[in-house]
Amino acid sequence: MPDTTTETKTGLIRGLGLLDATTIVMGSMIGSGIFIVPADIARQTGSPGLVLATWAVTALLTLAAALTYGELAAAMPRAGGQYVYLREAYSPLFGFLYGWTLFLVIQTGTIAAVAVAFAKFTGIFIPWFSESRYLFRAGPIGVSTQQLLAIGVLAFLTWVNTRGLRTGAVVQNIFTITKVGALLGLIALGFLFSNPEAVERNYGNLWDGVEWGWFAVKAVAVAMVGSLFSSDAWNNVTFTGEEVRNPRRNLPLALGLGVTVVSALYLACNVSYLNLLPLEAMQTAAEDRVGTAAVSMVLGPAAVQLMAVAIMVSTFGCMNGMILAGARVYYAMARDGLFFRRVAEVHPKRHTPVTSLVIQCFWACVLTLSGTYSDLLDYVIFAVLLFYILTIAGVFVLRRRRPDMPRPYRAIGYPLVPAAYLGAAGLIEVVLLLYKPDYTWPGLIIVLLGIPVYYVWRRRTAGGR
Repeated sequence: MPDTTTETKTGLIRGLGLLDATTIVMGSMIGSGIFIVPADIARQTGSPGLVLATWAVTALLTLAAALTYGELAAAMPRAGGQYVYLREAYSPLFGFLYGWTLFLVIQTGTIAAVAVAFAKFTGIFIPWFSESRYLFRAGPIGVSTQQLLAIGVLAFLTWVNTRGLRTGAVVQNIFTITKVGALLGLIALGFLFSNPEAVERNYGNLWDGVEWGWFAVKAVAVAMVGSLFSSDAWNNVTFTGEEVRNPRRNLPLALGLGVTVVSALYLACNVSYLNLLPLEAMQTAAEDRVGTAAVSMVLGPAAVQLMAVAIMVSTFGCMNGMILAGARVYYAMARDGLFFRRVAEVHPKRHTPVTSLVIQCFWACVLTLSGTYSDLLDYVIFAVLLFYILTIAGVFVLRRRRPDMPRPYRAIGYPLVPAAYLGAAGLIEVVLLLYKPDYTWPGLIIVLLGIPVYYVWRRRTAGGR
């Protein structure tokens, strides 16, 4: 049996087992999206059948990616995960561009958005926490009580994760198991107390209004912006590769198990929604709260409070997982001389990258105060998918360039499964370029801005030697 307390040469400790790694996958994926995003997908597709197709295609794509990532994770179980894979498959520049975008927008922006969602639903119980109640305001600049709570939760969870790897992992396990239970409860309501009117209208007209061919492909591809974001962050466990026990077995298993379970839950949730709500009710749900509208069909007004609790639990666990994992990427970049040197330091007793956690928290708080995180996240979906494509293509690159690399796990279905992912994801990228240019070019610009920054860091590192 592997030594559970063995430290790596960097001071990190292999303290995460299979359960811990799997809950990081699941907990980072499940946020507030599954309760809200289905409203926009229903509007984009206009068909119950295409709503389910959108989630089904998302599930297949995400699982194909996770099963392929397993090969890279088992071969290179290092801190930074995807950053390392891109660096090794292409060059340090590609790894840096990923880490740059992750820090600037993807990870911190998502953490900020999830923190604000937590604060927003807390306001249902404590109205003082409101986006319209300001502690101070000077023109367009101000701090609301809702932002204050979001920042407070970010700071608290960052502090929790500085206390040690096991502390963060225990919090993750508890909240992931709790929110999976909440999703199962929501699914059970939809299957046990289905609304006959909704069932007849949705399933009796499953494909009504669908123009088959390019229209259906375009509708699903555009709608998948929401479902992909709701299913994103499954790769976060790879960031902790240097802290997982028996990583050559546990990392691929955690990726496969976590993504399979969450994807099945998401699809079942949408079937549950369609069992309780006609499609029109999903499209027009107040503030897009489809989960609340669905549960209200069974439990009445009490659904508002119940769903608020479910979303608070879900977002709290999601934040914790992303805070824990994300800091390992900036730590790995700093270790390579591509970020502030102190970020590469590990606490000698707690074995956690404290400075990396703190700087991540600081920037997420800045985004929370700026209020721009939601716009930034819309902008980077193209870039997020592009990095997934590059990473999966990296499996082909590394098999050719480094055939002797130890591969204790080989991607299931290679080369067909990863090739199918590349084709489908590439098609989605083309559709987004054609039909949502406002959401694609800004993301590309953010990525490209990292190129001069990379060379500045290289020069800075070389000058410091």
